Amino acid sequence: MRSILIEPTENPKVMKFVADYNLIPGSLELDRTSDLSEIPLAQELFNYPFIERIFITANFIAVAKQDTVEWEFVTDSLKNIIEDQLLANPRIYRQKSKEANPVFAEMTPNPMVMKFVSGKPLLEGFVEVKSREEAAEIPLAKAIFDEFEFAKEVFISDNFVAVTKNVSVEWHEVMVPVRAFITEYLENGGKISNIEPQKHSSPVESIINRDYTENEQKISDILNEYVAPAVEGDGGKISLIGYDEDTKTAKMLLQGACSGCPSSTATLKGGIENLLKQFVPELVQNVEAVNG
Repeated sequence: MRSILIEPTENPKVMKFVADYNLIPGSLELDRTSDLSEIPLAQELFNYPFIERIFITANFIAVAKQDTVEWEFVTDSLKNIIEDQLLANPRIYRQKSKEANPVFAEMTPNPMVMKFVSGKPLLEGFVEVKSREEAAEIPLAKAIFDEFEFAKEVFISDNFVAVTKNVSVEWHEVMVPVRAFITEYLENGGKISNIEPQKHSSPVESIINRDYTENEQKISDILNEYVAPAVEGDGGKISLIGYDEDTKTAKMLLQGACSGCPSSTATLKGGIENLLKQFVPELVQNVEAVNG
């Protein structure tokens, strides 16, 4: 409960109700013709017909009354109303309800990476921040880096945030505060990114700056259909970044949770390489990883 002190003024028609903190920047002067739609406190006070004006500034609310009543009979009631209203709306104006956006934590195959899944979409595409220096234009990533010293990388895609930690902590020690921080950031309407996210349809075009050849497109299509959904489900991304026709070697760009994952080599060799050998044996005999 907010504590309010009652202070008389030199004007016998005006009484001050003083809070222990600043209520608003600037000031408000209100009468019964004012727009009170976003000021519940004033709406409640003007329910009393003897109140003529309300003045709000700094840390107090000054109420002007008619001569039909004496202060001694109404100050306690007005004080109670003001305390209740400041509890609900501490800054006078109607407090906007936060939009619920549940966030769930999920382990990934990479023990250094935890995936935080939002109940609502975050981006159409993805952004990857490999260091604190790269975070200036990605407000969500910058907020995570500023809040958590152990955060090394942030990968944001569709409806999740994948955070890579350093070796100073274990996820069971920090998972809950990270999830709570991301949840609060999203519920408060925090901005995700100031730059255009890369598109899933051709994510490496901005890196290699060229169109795929016919053979590269065949390999990429198989990756997108059979591999990408499972990889993205684990908080990562895999893309064809290069192809050597002489050695029949496909080079894969690993991002998000896949980058630096101890199991990525085994996954490439035991899974993706075998898959490509099965579907396009004339094109692929080897697969190599490039960490993003």
